[in-house]
Amino acid sequence: MRKTVFLFPGQGSQYVGMGQAFYHAFPVARDVFAEADEVLGFKLSEIIFQGKEEELRQTEITQPAILTTSMAILAVLREAGIKADATAGFSLGEYSALVCAGVLNFRDALLVVRERGKYMQNTVPAGSGGMAAILGLSAAEVSALCEMCLPLGHVEPANFNCPGQIVISGYRNVLEEVCRLARERKARTVMLSVSAPFHSRLLFPLHEKMSLLLKDVPLNRPEILFVNNVHAACLQDPEAIRESLVEQVYRPVLWEDAMLLLLYEGYDFFIEVGPGRVLTGFMKKISSDVQAVHVEDPLTMERMQKMLEEV
Repeated sequence: MRKTVFLFPGQGSQYVGMGQAFYHAFPVARDVFAEADEVLGFKLSEIIFQGKEEELRQTEITQPAILTTSMAILAVLREAGIKADATAGFSLGEYSALVCAGVLNFRDALLVVRERGKYMQNTVPAGSGGMAAILGLSAAEVSALCEMCLPLGHVEPANFNCPGQIVISGYRNVLEEVCRLARERKARTVMLSVSAPFHSRLLFPLHEKMSLLLKDVPLNRPEILFVNNVHAACLQDPEAIRESLVEQVYRPVLWEDAMLLLLYEGYDFFIEVGPGRVLTGFMKKISSDVQAVHVEDPLTMERMQKMLEEV
């Protein structure tokens, strides 16, 4: 029997126009965008559909925008009778996964991620920190290079995405040195278009702010299996989930381990719900034995439905 996982993307997957085809085709998707506009008090939907790329890249806009788009697509899937047995989300996408699992309501998630975005953007001076992807080295090799460069300033592995792809986070000058050393070892490196060192200890000062932000947000026990980023573990206790969301901003994303846990538990059909296909690509590198597909518009949804019929 098929066991389905909904995966939700994080920051970096956004693009102008995401979710617009669903908005025009499905009333339930329109309702989600309308609710986001009402909750936030401004026309987020207009920024998503017709805004400028630079505006959408502002973290305090990006985070509610991706959450809203993912939830609009989720609403369409549910209306079509497509449901998940488990869920996980990458970084920001963890909030989408928690809404999917019934832990958080959409309104509270929107308000939290808007503030989370502001906090993450403003903790480190703009331009001084960032992130870079290293392709072609093992996690141990990347960790060793970071250790070598620590005398220059802080840097650490931040996202363990899939075999051969590790993202590092820290001060920009140190990132550049780690990347130089990685290229000497025949790796490929890519500086990411983010303006802060997400998921690194440089964001530890956010612990208190995130604790206060989440302190009174109602959380329920998950209705389906939920795997978190910080521990790559199945969390059920609402207070454990709350604490993991606090830690999440300054601790690494253990994505590969989270997916391996789901595979071990027998999940075999992975649907990326939201803009882009980044997580689908990771999944195919983690395991070639499962089906992974993304849904971001009616065409990709139709393809996914055909795959479900063939299983």
